[in-house]
Amino acid sequence: MGTVGVRAVIVEDEPEARENLREYAADVEWLSIAGEAAEGDEAVRLIDRLEPDLIFLDVSLPGLSGFEVVRGIRHQPEIVFTTAYDRFALAAFEAGALDYLLKPFGRRRFQTMLDRVKRRMVPDAVGSPERARAAIASPLRRLFARTRDGIVPIPVESIRRIRASGDYVEVHARSVSLLHMTLSELSSRLDPGCFCQVHRSEIVNLDQVERLIAFDERRLLVRLKDGTEIVASRSGSEALRRLIR
Repeated sequence: MGTVGVRAVIVEDEPEARENLREYAADVEWLSIAGEAAEGDEAVRLIDRLEPDLIFLDVSLPGLSGFEVVRGIRHQPEIVFTTAYDRFALAAFEAGALDYLLKPFGRRRFQTMLDRVKRRMVPDAVGSPERARAAIASPLRRLFARTRDGIVPIPVESIRRIRASGDYVEVHARSVSLLHMTLSELSSRLDPGCFCQVHRSEIVNLDQVERLIAFDERRLLVRLKDGTEIVASRSGSEALRRLIR
């Protein structure tokens, strides 16, 4: 699909927000609005019926939330999330969103988003309507951590290890960041060729492993390059042994 004829659907429960998006989109030659929905269940039906290339999707909707809409649709367009709450930004990018518009936004911010959409939806792109699903299924390239000054990216290759902490995970990279997700949720999105869950509460970056040492008959001690030592569980030790056979 090229940059001409991008069909979009607006999913917003606020009439003013829908009107603003329509108005901004009207000035874009290559973008057309194919339909609108004001609540989650309606959005699922509309998106699967119209099969748009792009959706402007509010996070907080009557009925299904924006994230539930993403999980419920068969057709998979590109996604730009819109919301009045910045706390959803991390989840939005982890869901493969192209952008995240924090309301209220103006024409300048809308244009910045359009520039990103155009770069992504180019003539030589393969399977554009399916990229949102592929983004969700493919290994993460970066995480996003919330700080006092905003949201900062964490390149996955910079991560040394990840430790479970209740409903959160501690991501040890250049600094330690606390993310609101479980270890199992994050583990399913990491490249298994680069990361290994060596314990129910620990994931290590294999490129950061300095040495594996026998701890007892069944378990291995994992020593990282920064000096951290982790006793792998029996299943974790077996997973490591399979990697080096």
